[in-house]
Amino acid sequence: MTEKQPLQELLDLLESSRRIRAFTGAGISTLSGIPDFRGDNGVFSKTFKGYDAEEIHEIGLFRKHPEIFYEYAKDFTYNLSAREPNLVHYTLAQMQQQNRLGTIYTQNIDNLHQRAGSLDVREFHGSMVSHHCLECETRFCYAEIVPVVRSGQVPHCRKCGGLIKPDIVFFGESPDSELLESAFADLERTDLLLVLGSSLTVPPAANLPMATYYGGGKIVIVNRQPTGLDRHAHLKFDDLQEVFSAVAEWLKRQA
Repeated sequence: MTEKQPLQELLDLLESSRRIRAFTGAGISTLSGIPDFRGDNGVFSKTFKGYDAEEIHEIGLFRKHPEIFYEYAKDFTYNLSAREPNLVHYTLAQMQQQNRLGTIYTQNIDNLHQRAGSLDVREFHGSMVSHHCLECETRFCYAEIVPVVRSGQVPHCRKCGGLIKPDIVFFGESPDSELLESAFADLERTDLLLVLGSSLTVPPAANLPMATYYGGGKIVIVNRQPTGLDRHAHLKFDDLQEVFSAVAEWLKRQA
C-alpha cells in the first residue's frame, strides 16, 4: 500500500473532521508584508533606539515613555490600511463561510482575519481597531488615532488630556482570563486544530493547542521555524503558501 503524502493526509483530515479550529500567529501575516516577531528577520531580532521589541511592548515603559512605542509603531501597526489579507486569511474565511471551520483564535492584532470575511475570531492579544484613554476610559477608533501617530505625535484624550493606549495586551498586562478559559474548553473538544504561523512561545495563549492534544484531537502545525509542540503534531509543514494553495484548491472542488 502506497504511503499517503502529507498534504493529501491534511486534506483528508479536513474532509473527515467535524470540529475544526484554527490558532494563528504573526507568521500568517508575513504574506501580507507585515513582519513576524521571531523569524530570522522578525521584529524581535531588531532594536529601536536601544530597546528591543519586547521592551517597547512593555506596559511600564509605555506609561513612562509612550513616544517610544508610538514612534516605533508608526510604520509597523499604524499603516495597516496599506496591508491586505492574503491567501491564508481568505481561505480560512471561506472555510468558515462553508461551515468547515469554527472559531479562529489569533495572537495577531492586525484585524486581517476580519477584513478577509471571518466573523468568528477571538483575539488573545487584543486589537489595534480600538483605543482608550488611560485616565477617563473614553474610547477611540483606529482611524482617529492613525493621523496623530503618523504625524509623529503621541495621542492624548480630547476630553481630559490623558494618554491614549491601543487595546492590545502589553507585556506586564494580564490577558483576558475568560477568553483563555473558554478557548481551552473549546479546543479540548476540537477534532483538528490548525496551528498557523505561530512559534508558540508566548504564554499563556501558546499553551492552548495542547488542550486539543489532551482531548484526543489532532494538531497540524504550519510554521517556518520549529515550535515547542512539534513533537505533538500529527503533521508539520513549513510553507504556508504551499499548504494553503492546496487547501484553497480543495475548497474549490468541494463547492
